[in-house]
Amino acid sequence: VQLQASGGGLVQAGRSHRLSCAASGNIFSINVMGWYRQAPGKQRELVAQIGSGGKIRYGDSVKGRFTISRDNGKNTVYLQMNSLKPEDTAVYYCASRNAKRNGKTCPDPAYMDYWGKGTLVTVSS
Repeated sequence: VQLQASGGGLVQAGRSHRLSCAASGNIFSINVMGWYRQAPGKQRELVAQIGSGGKIRYGDSVKGRFTISRDNGKNTVYLQMNSLKPEDTAVYYCASRNAKRNGKTCPDPAYMDYWGKGTLVTVSS
C-alpha cells in the first residue's frame, strides 16, 4: 500500500485549506485511514481518523474545525481544515491500517501500519 499526501503549503491564520491522500496498491488490504501531524519538537498526534464502519475520531485540538472524509471510489481521504491557527503548523501524515486487523479507531500512531511521506502545512499569523 502506498499513500501519497498532497496539498501542503503556506496558509494564513483563519483561512481554510484541504489536504488529500490517495491510496494505491492493494487498497483492499486497508481499513482505517486517517491523518496525523507532527510539529517540531513534539510527538506525532492524531488529527482525524475514519474507521471501517465509518466512525470518525478527531484529535481534541481540531474538533469543530477540521473534517475528515473518504471517497472509496477514488481511494482518497481528505482533510478539510477550517479556522487554521499558527499552532496547526506541522507536517501532516496520511496513514492507514491493515484490514486483517480490527477496523476500530485508535489515536495511537503505533496503531497504524502504513504511512505516507507527509506534507508540510505552515500557518502564518
